[in-house]
Amino acid sequence: MVRKLEGIRIADAKFPSPFASGLEYATPARGTWNIVHTGMLIPQAHEIFVCAAGCLRGVVLTAAEMHAEERFSTVEIKEHNLLDGDLEDLLLDGVSDIIEKLPKRPPAVLVYTSCVHHFAGCDLEMVYRELRSRFPDIDFTDCYMNPIMRKSGLTPDQLMRSRLYMLLKEREKNEHAVAIIGNDLPTRESSELLEVLKAAGLKIHEITSCNTYEEYQEMAEAGAYISYNPAAIAGGEMLSERLGGTHLYVPFSFDYEAIDEGFKKLGQTLNIDTPNFADRRAACDQAKRETYELIGNTPITIDYTYCTRPLGLAKMLLDAGFSVEKVYVDTIIGEEKADFEYLQKHYPELLLYPTVHSGMRFMANRETGNGLSIGQKAAYFENNNHFVNVVEGGGMLGYDAVLHTLELMREAYLEEKDMRSLIQIKGMGCGCGGCG
Repeated sequence: MVRKLEGIRIADAKFPSPFASGLEYATPARGTWNIVHTGMLIPQAHEIFVCAAGCLRGVVLTAAEMHAEERFSTVEIKEHNLLDGDLEDLLLDGVSDIIEKLPKRPPAVLVYTSCVHHFAGCDLEMVYRELRSRFPDIDFTDCYMNPIMRKSGLTPDQLMRSRLYMLLKEREKNEHAVAIIGNDLPTRESSELLEVLKAAGLKIHEITSCNTYEEYQEMAEAGAYISYNPAAIAGGEMLSERLGGTHLYVPFSFDYEAIDEGFKKLGQTLNIDTPNFADRRAACDQAKRETYELIGNTPITIDYTYCTRPLGLAKMLLDAGFSVEKVYVDTIIGEEKADFEYLQKHYPELLLYPTVHSGMRFMANRETGNGLSIGQKAAYFENNNHFVNVVEGGGMLGYDAVLHTLELMREAYLEEKDMRSLIQIKGMGCGCGGCG
């Protein structure tokens, strides 16, 4: 008999891991990005995955769904390679053979090694040294498909976001240029971040707008690297240390004071003016009232795939009178500790649910939901066709994130979507080779 998995009252939850870790379940909500999508952001680069057949199956399908097969190759590791101890030879010969057979030499190759290489103690430094010697016209970088690192050190996501910029070569700095780094999706044009940078006359680089490898290399001229995804902090620090320049982290937040503090720090670091955002605050407050007038006490569920601050979003909505009932989140990032404690105190009955716990495979509602979901996984578990279909914050930042979220909530309330079809679009909005 299947035991129903109950949610945890936030008042009873433990920070940062409310749920036990073990065998994991993956929902059919596939709009979030993975390392294949992210690596494809480097224009004209070629990806080579060196893994066992079971691991290759998923990444091959990802490349196919992106219509990026011409930029993707694989080398299969078999049992005898482990027994014979020839992983280095397989890696060298496999990658070399692929490069030699490509119709056109790529300017860069991203080589993805797997858990097996690390278990076996493969000499990756020697391999990359030899590859660079054989192909001096190609830039190589080491990438990793190693889920064994999910629970310690840099996560695969953090590591991949750092690898995006490892191919940048040192060049003369332009004090009037900045680079926004660490995002899979482009920063929204309506963001205050772009508004402030443009008003200061700064040249703005972002990998999502690079069409050629040379345009990508131009990012190295930036005197400052700006990130707002916490998974990009490590990569920003690495980039600053390697190429010089300042790394500035402007946290994503729904809290007015935190937003203002982030832009104040931006202005001080770059020595530029930042405006008084009183008008934006007023606009956000008005949007909250208008949205509540429309949706009233409609039950709301949120999941972490919508943005990096699901608890912060819940706090904002609950404080504005909305009926947030559930947040789907497996772990709670450090930046959300204050929001977590606030919700424990002021909204103790708010329920937390995991998304990857094995028991969640039985938790999708069979009846169509009657609420509003923010995020694909919340929509799936609630069987809700009224949902906000955005991943990774959709390039939102600042007051624009507040305003756009409320706008999307109104749209989701008024317009029913085909949830089952939409959530299966892998790497939603990736735009890499035709996916969109």
